[in-house]
Amino acid sequence: MVSFDPAFKRGVFFVERTVTRAEKKQPGLLRRAWSVVRLVLIACLAVVLLAMLFENSLIFHPDPHPSGDWQPVGLAFEDVFFEAEDGTALHGWYMKHPAPQAYVLFSHGNAGNITHRAEMVQILRDRCQVSVLIYDYRGYGRSEGKPNEHGVIADGRAARQRLAELAGIESADVVLLGRSLGGAVAVALATEEKPRALVLESTFSSMPEVAKHHFPWLPTKMLMRTRLNSAERIGDYEGPLLQSHGTRDEIIPFEIGKKLFAAAPPGKKEFFEIPGGRHNDMPTKAYVNRLKTFLADLPD
Repeated sequence: MVSFDPAFKRGVFFVERTVTRAEKKQPGLLRRAWSVVRLVLIACLAVVLLAMLFENSLIFHPDPHPSGDWQPVGLAFEDVFFEAEDGTALHGWYMKHPAPQAYVLFSHGNAGNITHRAEMVQILRDRCQVSVLIYDYRGYGRSEGKPNEHGVIADGRAARQRLAELAGIESADVVLLGRSLGGAVAVALATEEKPRALVLESTFSSMPEVAKHHFPWLPTKMLMRTRLNSAERIGDYEGPLLQSHGTRDEIIPFEIGKKLFAAAPPGKKEFFEIPGGRHNDMPTKAYVNRLKTFLADLPD
């Protein structure tokens, strides 16, 4: 008969008792761990749903009238009222040059209104010697409605046609200049009807790419309805292109701008790098000089 030492029995009993207690604790630990994971998942889902619900509010930041200085000192302009194809009432400023070397449609960024670009359009008219129409998208400034991807492109389309009427030219003779969000509008218009030239400033390859940079933990590419996919569209544009971007752009990273430029077909295209330039900086003297030359050298 085999016999066991009492101490061995006590050891076996201790081990068995320890395992039994651990097994009793395990379901409780698992329940608590699952509760934490579930709370995290619910919180993440709530953030994703809120981001989807308020997507337009996160992208478009309009300042409706009367916000802004609507009578800037030293800026001579004509108030222009027109309508988008869906009947939305729109507004812009037309600044006419006595001997323009080009007619430029300026599509601005996602915040503020045209009053915040008064100095920029004055530089365009006086230093680049162009006639320029700057307009507000729906919901911005004195334009009615609410902004969205389809709407702002429709607004740009109507603005180009209005500029052509004011200047007495064909819409294909308009130079499209878009800054930031306006760059996506300008690219969309350029692929609908080839313009005389396309000028892009501090803009992006697509809106989900920008969102991914600012919210890397959100599945922006999968969930965003607003695409503004300029990288996909620009392949259909083969005309003159001048694109500029600041190397320290904190809103739209320099690399995203370069990605868009790489997507443009080879040909008469140029990328103008602005060393140390941030997103909302005023244009440098070097860039203004290059833009002036670019516009002056355009074929008739």
